[in-house]
Amino acid sequence: MSESITITDNRTGDSIEIPIINSGVSSADWRKLLPGIWFYDPGFMCTAPAESAVTFLDGEAGILRYRGYPIEQLAEKSTYLEVAYLLLYGELPTAAQLEEWVHEITYHTFIHENVRKRFLEGFHYDAHPMGILVSAVAALSTFYLDAKEITNAESRHKQVVRLIAKMPTLAAAAYRFSVGMPFVYPDNSLDFVSNFLSMMWKTAEPRFDANPALVRALDILFILHADHEQNCSTTSMRIVGSSHPDPYIAASAATAALYGPRHGGANEAVIRMLERIGSMDNVNAFIDGVKHGDALLQGFGHRVYKTYDPRAKIIKKAAYDVFEVTGKNPLLDIALKLEEVALSDEYFISRRLYPNVDFYTGLIYQAMSFPMEMFPVLFAIPRMSGWLSHWQEMLDQDQKIARPRQIYIGPDQRDYVPIERR
Repeated sequence: MSESITITDNRTGDSIEIPIINSGVSSADWRKLLPGIWFYDPGFMCTAPAESAVTFLDGEAGILRYRGYPIEQLAEKSTYLEVAYLLLYGELPTAAQLEEWVHEITYHTFIHENVRKRFLEGFHYDAHPMGILVSAVAALSTFYLDAKEITNAESRHKQVVRLIAKMPTLAAAAYRFSVGMPFVYPDNSLDFVSNFLSMMWKTAEPRFDANPALVRALDILFILHADHEQNCSTTSMRIVGSSHPDPYIAASAATAALYGPRHGGANEAVIRMLERIGSMDNVNAFIDGVKHGDALLQGFGHRVYKTYDPRAKIIKKAAYDVFEVTGKNPLLDIALKLEEVALSDEYFISRRLYPNVDFYTGLIYQAMSFPMEMFPVLFAIPRMSGWLSHWQEMLDQDQKIARPRQIYIGPDQRDYVPIERR
């Protein structure tokens, strides 16, 4: 039996057989039979806008792989910068390649003084860190004019290094400005995550050394958030990038997409839900409210996953490692009780609603003293490597400029009516 589908136009009786290749069918073949008939798909629920070799995701089986490597193995054995290299260049680096890569990233963490003094300090005192970050990433475009040479491999690599390296610096600067604290310069003697925590929390001490357990936990979270196929922000990176601006502009658009509460703000919604529940004694009543449509169960279910999100299992374990250092987040017991009740209730089982990556991340961030305003910023730092991987892939594929079609539902032609007759 051939791997194909047959489409028949019942108006004419004409048919066409379209091969199924890599679980997809070509829209070009569809257009041969049905020119001017568009596939209506709000939210791209059934549309693949790209071919990609970066991330494999099987939501039915709960599988996530970066370049073929299971996320569980990478979270256990790798580091974020090694994973970033894998995403960008397709293979795990050799020892020499990794040493050079880490050195490049480490020595590009500084930002131009004018970005800090004239740009970041121009924001209102209570500006949201994510709003500052979106603007700051775009502003880098004006400092690196060679970034427009997107077909030049050497130039492209420089921008990739700059964006990954400078994200923690910009993120920490955005936070400290929003709370009235002075800027902390990067410390090149520290690793990627430790440097970020130093820039976040350092006060008057000569050197800030974060707890190794917290560094490792955040590094794992960075690995888990590095990429996730064609999500809203990654698709934004590809769509904006298809018009061939420099990567700072495309990355700013992706960061803006992540700013939305439906994307990067989901773990904040989980924390607020747990705070509203307030006590383990209230969990059953809350679950009843969810089933009756009176409340929303945040952190459960996913557009793609129809089983337990593999990232959530890893994060749940990391949470205990963090709480051994920070003390247990008082909301953890509520979260565990909520998960236990929901996963034993036929209402949620039949709907295949399982914890997703956002269910436990907020608890970890909160235990590490990050305010909720920083949650989407912490998402954006590691996701930059994924965005850039897709951006590079899109350029290598010479992707056409994004230009979706629409189903027009407005009025037919109307004659202009003078204003005195309206």
